[in-house]
Amino acid sequence: MIGILSDIPTVWLGLIGSTVAGLGTGVGAVPIFFFNRITANAQGVMLGFGAGVMLAATAFSLVIPGIEAGEQQGATWVAAVVVATGILLGGIFLWLSHRYFPHEHFFKGREGNRVANLKRVWLFVMAIAIHNFPEGLAVGVGFGGDDVSNAIALMIGIGLQNMPEGLVVALSLIGENYTRRDAFLISLLTGLVEPMGGLLGSLTVALSTAILPIAMGFAAGAMLFVISDEIIPESHRLGLEKAATAGVMVGFVLMLLLDVIIG
Repeated sequence: MIGILSDIPTVWLGLIGSTVAGLGTGVGAVPIFFFNRITANAQGVMLGFGAGVMLAATAFSLVIPGIEAGEQQGATWVAAVVVATGILLGGIFLWLSHRYFPHEHFFKGREGNRVANLKRVWLFVMAIAIHNFPEGLAVGVGFGGDDVSNAIALMIGIGLQNMPEGLVVALSLIGENYTRRDAFLISLLTGLVEPMGGLLGSLTVALSTAILPIAMGFAAGAMLFVISDEIIPESHRLGLEKAATAGVMVGFVLMLLLDVIIG
């Protein structure tokens, strides 16, 4: 299976992998057709689970492979500096996105530039899009490396953390008086932002493998920003610190196991 995938061009692998991961939001939203609420603790666990998976994916599937790729091009300390630079650039990119793109979080409220003529639902969609883009970018960059099995683990992990996210988004939309069908379709739509990030990431790496270390660092930094600026504060704002912490630990361990077993 891995051998067959290795024969597929990097750009196609990045696009396919990020699409599969992005579809996780739609899969996660399916339960809304059977119930329209979840307990606060369950919501906290799901938010924490997503953060835990992303945190582990950042470390094991992006930062470490990025440094290893950099070591093939020069000294270890140079590789570490390159990846670290990428992490900071990724964080700055997400900070600027939050500052200038109009969007609204379900719990944090409205951020970015004010755009009066945008419906609130599209502000929600843009918030999730800002969140999901670096995830797709990470998968695309992952498939740009030499280790396809590591990229598959990353794809599965991102897809798994997208499922509870898709459910939370869909349930929140139902709470805003959207129909179940519309809530499902919007949740699915937010996940389809990831293939755009995946395509950009794989195209960038395909241009030159020398870009791989800083590209992996960039994707890692973007995801770290999302974890610290959005997911953890939202769970704590709801007073769900303990449930979210349990979710973080479960998600982190699951991604660790995926990376070791598959990657």
